[in-house]
Amino acid sequence: MALDFKNYIFEAKNTHMTHVEDMVIDGGVAGTRAAINALRDLRNMLAGSTNDTKQVTVKWDGAPAVFAGIDPNDDEFFVAKKGIFNKNPKVYKSHSEIDADTSGDLSDKLKVAYTELKKVVKSGVYQGDIMFIKKDLKTEKIDGLKYITFHPNTIVYAVPTDQAKDIKKSKIGVVWHTKYTGSTFDTMSASFSVKDSDFKATKSVWQKTANLPDISGLATLNKKETDEITKHISMAGKLFQKIKASTLKDVSTNTDINLFINTFRNAKVREQSEITNTTKHTQDLINWIHKRYDKEIKKLKSDKGKARKNAAKIAALDWFNASNKKNLKLMFDMQNELVSAKSKLLTHLDTMDSINTFVKTKNGFKVTGAEGYVAIDHLTNGAVKIVDRMEFSHNNFSKNIIKGWDK
Repeated sequence: MALDFKNYIFEAKNTHMTHVEDMVIDGGVAGTRAAINALRDLRNMLAGSTNDTKQVTVKWDGAPAVFAGIDPNDDEFFVAKKGIFNKNPKVYKSHSEIDADTSGDLSDKLKVAYTELKKVVKSGVYQGDIMFIKKDLKTEKIDGLKYITFHPNTIVYAVPTDQAKDIKKSKIGVVWHTKYTGSTFDTMSASFSVKDSDFKATKSVWQKTANLPDISGLATLNKKETDEITKHISMAGKLFQKIKASTLKDVSTNTDINLFINTFRNAKVREQSEITNTTKHTQDLINWIHKRYDKEIKKLKSDKGKARKNAAKIAALDWFNASNKKNLKLMFDMQNELVSAKSKLLTHLDTMDSINTFVKTKNGFKVTGAEGYVAIDHLTNGAVKIVDRMEFSHNNFSKNIIKGWDK
């Protein structure tokens, strides 16, 4: 069955993707089915099944995002930031235009991008991440080995010195992941069908597509690993059958309930707190909503405003009746099974990555996985994030992790 992502995850522009387990919260019954199928398809791919409609790409931790290509309005080459999709698209067609709108490191990178990327983009519009310009490259010794490193954001990418000749010769590094087609910027649609052959080669640009190596027909998961992943996916499916469709629908369509569940879950991720007791988690969520409203009511000055906010509080808490609480607990149990399957798939995907990844701490370098992966269905042009949220959150928010922009 095709992954039914398109209606609620992937919009015309590649600006937002949902974590696979959050498709349950944001997509209702269809989203839950799609989440289970996404993990099942990924398991099948890694177990050796051939399916040309499925693809996995690596999320590279680059910065800034860059758009480059031919302006459909005048056929001129441009580079841009995300403002390309504003009502009045902001694109740069000269160094002077970049200087007028940006400064510092961003300006430096966009000017190199403008000069160099016009040598490689043949036609159309592409989105990628800038990984480095010449001045960002460093030689580092990590665990006794010499590497050429670049550190655009949180993750440090390291290539053994003897394998880094192309990187050392280049003036910019970029990873391409999205292609846009359309006669105007505001009508463009995005696709992940980006191939190496879309670009010309030149020594001054080190470029990659985000695609994982093609493993069609090759079994990279052994039977034990496949069985463990299958166990979690099957349990998620059994729990799915027990959950009332009306609860899943409410969670995805009731704006307040959806916001509360997502916000509370994200807070737990940021605290590095695993959700092991789902009955307690459900009650903790209700208590948190109660306190949140009380805090908001306390800030209000007028009696009318307080009464309105109190009515909203009562309506929100009334939703958590015995039936919805029971089904919410089952939903959280199902999410845990999806996360367990995802974690085992991530462990395997990280062994397939072709570049060393570290985080830089105050005590030296520490091995980390890729930022994550994107599971793509070419039938629907849908995409969903497969990310270790705990590790990603820790790396992003820990004061012990040194970022690429920290001097």
